[in-house]
Amino acid sequence: MKVTSVETRVVQLPLDKPIGSALGEIRGFGCILVTVRTDQGITGENLIFTLNDRRTAVLRAMVDALVDAIVGHDAGMIAEFWARAWKDINFLGHKGVSVVGISAIDGALWDAAGKAANLPIHRMLGGAQSRVPAYHSGGLWLSRSIPELVAEAESYLKAGFTAMKMRLGLGLEEDLKRVKAVRAAIGPQIKLMADANQGMTEAAAIRLGRGLEEHQLTWFEEPLPAWDVEGLARVAAALDTPIASGETDYTRYGFRRMIELRSADVLMPDLQRVGGVTEFIRVGHMAEAHDIPVSSHLFPETSAQLLGALSNASFLEYMPWFSPLYHERLEFRDGAVVVPDRPGWGFTFDEGFIASLQR
Repeated sequence: MKVTSVETRVVQLPLDKPIGSALGEIRGFGCILVTVRTDQGITGENLIFTLNDRRTAVLRAMVDALVDAIVGHDAGMIAEFWARAWKDINFLGHKGVSVVGISAIDGALWDAAGKAANLPIHRMLGGAQSRVPAYHSGGLWLSRSIPELVAEAESYLKAGFTAMKMRLGLGLEEDLKRVKAVRAAIGPQIKLMADANQGMTEAAAIRLGRGLEEHQLTWFEEPLPAWDVEGLARVAAALDTPIASGETDYTRYGFRRMIELRSADVLMPDLQRVGGVTEFIRVGHMAEAHDIPVSSHLFPETSAQLLGALSNASFLEYMPWFSPLYHERLEFRDGAVVVPDRPGWGFTFDEGFIASLQR
């Protein structure tokens, strides 16, 4: 089965209402839809994105520039493509846009391989679990007032979620007040995570982290900028609350450094930054060899397959930003996502909805 073409399309996906985090206001996304076509009529699909549709053209150009690394080659030789593309991007560097370009094509190839084998990706990779605990990450933003936070958290409970994540970044006293209000609303048995979105200094993170200890967070996420893995290791050592990080790290080499430094207690590879399915699984197994759990970052529809292939997968992040782009919907049972048994990703683009965005 040889690849005959790789097609990219861009759609703008706006949010109904802007949201606020330590990264700034988020109003919507520039989504790049990637389709790999083969000489057997089997196609593979994948999705990457930019915040607020910023630099979307740059990201799309990177994917298009890597097409010659796969067209005419065997679609099932995915690790071979990855190695060829890795060598090809050496001059540009092995982080950033170039790696996202590899991820985009890699994921589409895995989708095609699953369809060709009539197997979901998690079973192609060995299959470790059919359900993965999920936390709701689609709300509890800095732009919410405390009464809005409480109401939103209670709505997640009613929807059946047993874990959820809120954001930090309004200052020590306000952050503590907000976490206290949400914890009081949901009770001690519900898992609660808090994400600083890389917005703190080392000293501020330790001070806030110590104040958060009494609220029994499942984890304190990304208190420091992604590049400061040494500082993050010192924060992790100073606190009892587990530290989660890694969504902005690239490939196994970035995660290897985090593991060496003990920078995080939970690793969070992001499908578009880590290097796609191929590298996500490498990171997952490397973490398992060090008894470290992994959780996904964004992309719940596709990340579910990867977590289903890892016995050390702890949580799926349920962020429904891109869910409207798919025909199928995630299924939840007892606070966990059911890993689809449909071939490939188990999700296909909703062309009717996508056409409505392009008008």
